[in-house]
Amino acid sequence: MKTARDYIIFPLDVPSVDAARDFVRLLSNHVGMFKVGLELFVRSGPDLVRWILESGTAGVFLDLKFHDIPATVSRAMAGVAGLGATFATVHCGENPAMLKAAVEGGNGKVGVLGVTVLTSVSGQDITAAGFCPEYGIDLSSLVMKRAEMAKAAGCIGIVCSGQEVSTVKQRCGRDFIAVTPGIRPLWDGVSADDQARITTPAQAVLNGSDYIVIGRPIRNAKDPQTAAKRIADEIAKAVGG
Repeated sequence: MKTARDYIIFPLDVPSVDAARDFVRLLSNHVGMFKVGLELFVRSGPDLVRWILESGTAGVFLDLKFHDIPATVSRAMAGVAGLGATFATVHCGENPAMLKAAVEGGNGKVGVLGVTVLTSVSGQDITAAGFCPEYGIDLSSLVMKRAEMAKAAGCIGIVCSGQEVSTVKQRCGRDFIAVTPGIRPLWDGVSADDQARITTPAQAVLNGSDYIVIGRPIRNAKDPQTAAKRIADEIAKAVGG
């Protein structure tokens, strides 16, 4: 049975492998998964992923956001599948074949998530990048297009902001997993930091998020364990558990 803490993915966005290990030891019983991103993976390689999985009950979300030719992405995802990560990401770019290749490479051993539009990206950014003006005006329309493309390719779900989750669920089905970054609890002041589209934990879960990625409010707290528990309590209240 999924508990409130299982919703929480803590990103190991820290300056060293030692710091990452310290947070894993501190929070392994307070979060459902640890996110290993590109910066940390470059430093630690696969060894840290294996160490996390051997250290406790929390899973690993390997957030490398693959974006390359299909053959390369397929082989890279096959390597990820051998590590035991729960989820891994690939960009929902302009090539559906790349998404399909990622799924084939994962071979059912890792859940492939499509990254629709980064939560740090605004409508103005999309317009400046040369996308259709309609996407700049209504960024969610691009998210939906990419979500549907990811589902058609066989991805288990997507990464999207909490503001778009409910529509994604309507379009792609309740079983299509939504992982939501850009989460800030009200008691943290809901500071945007480098995120343009933010949501509170309760709002995200009520909108249908299956997992929330939340870092700074836990990492920068005086007591990270208490902060994680406070977020889990907010989620439990939202889902009625």
